[in-house]
Amino acid sequence: MAKLTKKRRAMLEKYDPEQEYQLAEASSIIKEISNAKFDPSVDLSVRLGVNPKNANEMVRGTVSLPHGTGKDVRVLVLCDASKEAEAKEAGADFVGLDEYVTKIKGGWTDVDVIITMPSVMAKVGALGRVLGPRGLMPNPKSGTVTMDIGKAVKDVKAGKIDFKVDKFGIIHAAIGKASFDSEMIAANANELLQTLIKMKPSASKGTYIRSINLSSTMSPSVKVEPKSVMA
Repeated sequence: MAKLTKKRRAMLEKYDPEQEYQLAEASSIIKEISNAKFDPSVDLSVRLGVNPKNANEMVRGTVSLPHGTGKDVRVLVLCDASKEAEAKEAGADFVGLDEYVTKIKGGWTDVDVIITMPSVMAKVGALGRVLGPRGLMPNPKSGTVTMDIGKAVKDVKAGKIDFKVDKFGIIHAAIGKASFDSEMIAANANELLQTLIKMKPSASKGTYIRSINLSSTMSPSVKVEPKSVMA
């Protein structure tokens, strides 16, 4: 069994790792135990009572966090000349098409989100092998394949994130920074949780929200009582 470091032992003394807390209290604990030298991301992990192998139990969507993610999101817009000015005005970091398609084919993926338009998806689709494993492939369901390029860029920059249940039935999402007030962390987490509750597949049987954990980079996780967010 690995030996606990002095720093980690000090964290675990501030709360009970086996206890489930109300969301507001869990958010306060995360702030208290997040003492890295940088500003850690705060992550929410939700285990759902679904079987992702069944198409009718897949949970995937987007949510706009009320307080953003605290991260400077780098956005690439792959579009033709008719949408370049709109993308730049909305705040996209990189705008173009053929030159970026070539760069991506060469392995360049130094962005967080890629937004494109339906008419160029034939070119973008050829990048699936590079973008797919990195979670960067544009998708209409996440709002990243659209003709409203300006709105899509602004939404992402303002804190819109997409989420997808993994093969184990778990949703993982970064919902803020440890420097946020605990109320901001709780509000962002609750926004995602309420979105997940509304998206419960009709094919899902039994307990839907099975477990919730809050954590930050390099910190242990804090359990959140599922019943406390189901109201």
